[in-house]
Amino acid sequence: MSPLPLSRERPTVTDTFGRPLRSLRISVTDRCNLRCKYCMPEEEYTWLPRETILSFEEIAALADLFTELGVDKVRLTGGEPLLRKDLSVLMRMLRRNPRINDLALTTNGVLLAEQAQAFYDAGLHRVTVSLDTLKPERFKALTRRDCFRQVLEGIEAAARVGFKGLKFDTVAIRGYKVLSRAAILKMLSQHYGPIEQVLEESSAPAQRFALPDGTTFGIIASTTTPFCATCDRSRLTADGMWFLCLYATEGTDLGQLLRASASREQIKARILAGWQARRDRGAEQRKELERVGIRARLVEIERLRQDPRLEMHTRGG
Repeated sequence: MSPLPLSRERPTVTDTFGRPLRSLRISVTDRCNLRCKYCMPEEEYTWLPRETILSFEEIAALADLFTELGVDKVRLTGGEPLLRKDLSVLMRMLRRNPRINDLALTTNGVLLAEQAQAFYDAGLHRVTVSLDTLKPERFKALTRRDCFRQVLEGIEAAARVGFKGLKFDTVAIRGYKVLSRAAILKMLSQHYGPIEQVLEESSAPAQRFALPDGTTFGIIASTTTPFCATCDRSRLTADGMWFLCLYATEGTDLGQLLRASASREQIKARILAGWQARRDRGAEQRKELERVGIRARLVEIERLRQDPRLEMHTRGG
């Protein structure tokens, strides 16, 4: 199968369900400085070998190939991406790619205060901070780290240097059970008043709503209301494994291809063929299993130790 030619117009590559290749999440590290109970509950993990971690030049080269096939949104993730030294250098490389219309970052904010200015100067478009609580004691209990103050300082620094429209990701949980979208909306409406849905055409996973004062927020109900039908995102791990779905257990090793001196056209052909054959609907399949009373089987701990790429924090969550 021949790769698409380079064009000034954005190509449209679709999978078997007609979903376009548009959004790429790039994990720059599998390490994290927090130990959130719902994400990384253990103190130590089997980490990706350091020699396999892609250099910034390799990440930029792969991102360039993805954008030639239609990707125009890139998000840098981890683990915690700010643990990757000199991350602003990678941002500058990616900003030189004119096909990237939206370059974003998701961070827990702990190290953001000292790096916010460098990120802004490098041309980063947007910052999303993952923050599950505004109560210091609850933050410490959830993350098992006492650094709530640093997160607030990071948020303040990001706003101060010029980042507009800061977003915050919060995992809404009742104890350790799933909190549905309906339950979230009910709780918010009881506190703030009537809530209206924002109607818009978007492939973003969040359904957006507006409070009476005009404040908007989104809910990603991937467990109770999966967004698989419009999902245009895929994930690249820090060592170059490409996953077509958050829940995928197998991927394509683009890092190995790159280091084996495969040509640009060969790697693009692999990406093109992979996306066009994509049938992944992971969240919907998990919900269906729950509906019929079968819990989705978790990956066994021994397999995770053998292949750390299967960890959610390795592929950007």
